[in-house]
Amino acid sequence: MKKKQPMFESFDKNVEFFTEYLGTDESFDLIHLDVVYAKRKMSLFMVDGFVKDDILHYLMRGLSHLEPEDLEVDVLENLLKTHIPYVELDKERDLLKAADHVLAGPTALIVEGVDHVIMIDARTYPVRGPEEPDLERVVRGSRDGFVETIVFNAALTRRRVRDRSLRMEYLQIGRRSQTDICLCYIKEIAEDERVQHLRRVLKEIDTDALPMAEKTIEEYISGQHWNPYPVIRYTERPDTAAAHLYEGHILIIIDGSPSVMITPATFWHHMQHAEEYRQKPLVGAYLRWVRFAALFMSLFLLPLYYLFSIQPELLPVELSYIGPEEEGAIPLLVQFLIAEIGIDMLRMAAIHTPSSLATALGLVAAILIGQVAVDVGLFSTEVVLYLSIAAIGTFATPSYEVGLADRISRVALLVVTGFFGLKGYLIGITFWILYLSHMKSFKTPYMWPFIPFSLRAFRDILIRSPIPLKNRRPAFLHPKDPDR
Repeated sequence: MKKKQPMFESFDKNVEFFTEYLGTDESFDLIHLDVVYAKRKMSLFMVDGFVKDDILHYLMRGLSHLEPEDLEVDVLENLLKTHIPYVELDKERDLLKAADHVLAGPTALIVEGVDHVIMIDARTYPVRGPEEPDLERVVRGSRDGFVETIVFNAALTRRRVRDRSLRMEYLQIGRRSQTDICLCYIKEIAEDERVQHLRRVLKEIDTDALPMAEKTIEEYISGQHWNPYPVIRYTERPDTAAAHLYEGHILIIIDGSPSVMITPATFWHHMQHAEEYRQKPLVGAYLRWVRFAALFMSLFLLPLYYLFSIQPELLPVELSYIGPEEEGAIPLLVQFLIAEIGIDMLRMAAIHTPSSLATALGLVAAILIGQVAVDVGLFSTEVVLYLSIAAIGTFATPSYEVGLADRISRVALLVVTGFFGLKGYLIGITFWILYLSHMKSFKTPYMWPFIPFSLRAFRDILIRSPIPLKNRRPAFLHPKDPDR
């Protein structure tokens, strides 16, 4: 239970408490301003850089014109309703809570003879402009994306969801960080039990800070710490977020992160992309099939090729050309593992490389890792070919998190195939399917509608249906309004 500190009767004690609690004498960016208006002592506490200077100057100029008789009766009500002409005003009697609010951006005004702190929410944050997200680009469509400020992200969402039942619930998580969280859903669509469950789980998070924002939240609410597959979908596109709200999903918006969390999310949600809905239905369906093919090729093609290489008797005569012509100095399995690690090293190097040097990095990778490695006998030509196909399939996966999980699954399947041959390959695939089928995303089966099977829903997964024909919301969300 968080401690409380009621206002003192003495104005000086209130100011002294704020000064010591915030450490205004020790931090250059915390401003403490003592003023006298209408012959009453007042103190302002704010964070430099979080305050709209022009608005605060306007309010202070208005207070400077006050006469003592203006504040003789109902000082607090007169200030709030008459003499401080601003939209976002509040009052707080708990000094601890008021001081914590100051660290979030609002300005605290302590007035002599008033038993509440007046909170003036005239804050602004350093923010970049909304830009199209790198991971979710489309050929046609909106070019705005979420930013790192929760207020802006809420506005971008509400701009597309002008529903009177859209709810933006405010929470704070982190004993020290006091990170702002927004629980966003459409009340007349989203299931009440699901909303209450997520709200309870968020409030039960007990930690001092959220240094990694949404990823820290995910590790607390997913409950599957060693599972590589994500049970929450991320998006940086407001139109994608709005589409999920209309289906009955619940969003979590975290201050400091441009990624909005979508709950619940099945495996198939991670395979969808906005580009499919920015094209004609047939084109969108084709793009979806290509994406599915790329995903399964990235997972199963490389272990399958290795299986045929070590057990060529499994191949029909027409496909007898598959497999390396020569064994090579390094065992084939080791070649694959070295190449997998090399690709991940290259990926990490690309992330850490400035964009001006990215071309040079690509040339080095193509020449040294590709051609020279084959020439010196480190890799066989077919290893490079099939590994490239697997890598392309991984990069074609819309969800970055699923792409990383697929890498781990592919390596595991490769190792099992290397040790146990055909039995290992089949058991590995079976275990992968059973593992994903056993998973749940907030009490929702992860592989739904494949397992448990739902024909109509699975048809919508395989085929990008025309929007006019999608007149029902997903059944697994149990929406209060099932018809669109």
